[in-house]
Amino acid sequence: MNPQNDNAGQPLALDRPQVMGILNVTPDSFSDGGLFVGREQAVAHARKMYEEGADMIDIGGESTRPGAQPVSADEELERVVPLIEIVASEIPLPISVDTSKPEVMRAAVAAGATFINDVNALRNDGALAVAAELRVPVCLMHMQGEPRSMQIAPDYEDVTADVMAFLGQRIAACEAVGIDRERIVVDPGFGFGKGLQHNLSLLRHLDDLHSLGCPLLVGISRKSMLGAILDVPVERRLYGSLAAAVMAASKGAALLRVHDVRPTVEALEVVKAVMAAK
Repeated sequence: MNPQNDNAGQPLALDRPQVMGILNVTPDSFSDGGLFVGREQAVAHARKMYEEGADMIDIGGESTRPGAQPVSADEELERVVPLIEIVASEIPLPISVDTSKPEVMRAAVAAGATFINDVNALRNDGALAVAAELRVPVCLMHMQGEPRSMQIAPDYEDVTADVMAFLGQRIAACEAVGIDRERIVVDPGFGFGKGLQHNLSLLRHLDDLHSLGCPLLVGISRKSMLGAILDVPVERRLYGSLAAAVMAASKGAALLRVHDVRPTVEALEVVKAVMAAK
């Protein structure tokens, strides 16, 4: 077992905003689909993110962009497990696996992952039990609907209250199977079954989610909400992504899931300096 797994079951050290670098080994992710499908390119990108100051690398083998089609467990395993093994052996960073499939969770942790990032909040059959057994920290994300149809007509009575109610239920489900709250991170799911105004309201009221008693993960990097505000394509959303990351960190986000590691790390250094001032 990879030495990084010695930390399995330990609470996350999230006493400062940290950067989770995105590594999608998919042909169809919304921003970087196809760029890192090759093993050498993927490892090189992981190394680059480490050198730029990432605190964690999030490896995913199935796109969850709006309209994305599902992939089989076998295909997802083939994409992520060999890469996790290489990255875990060569790069001294914690590895997160971005998956909803319990069989992928199990294989990824055996390969060296120490964090499960699940957009479906452990709702797949068997996922809760596997996560409890593996004893690694988990991230529970809110999503209305599922990726193929989630952006058709998202609707909420009160988006922040609805997201909090869902995440509270999933936290309770985790605790019921023995997953300690200290091992749970929550993600409001920007862009997952939410329109522009839903996303903006969630970000404005992000600090309300602290009442759930779990660290917050925020992923807004390059998302369509920024494109809608700025009227720019995905490759020109760096500045908007940085503004959103800074705002999220100032509202207490503990993990920022991003494509652009070095710019985000430097922006968060300013946030941390201000937060540490007397």
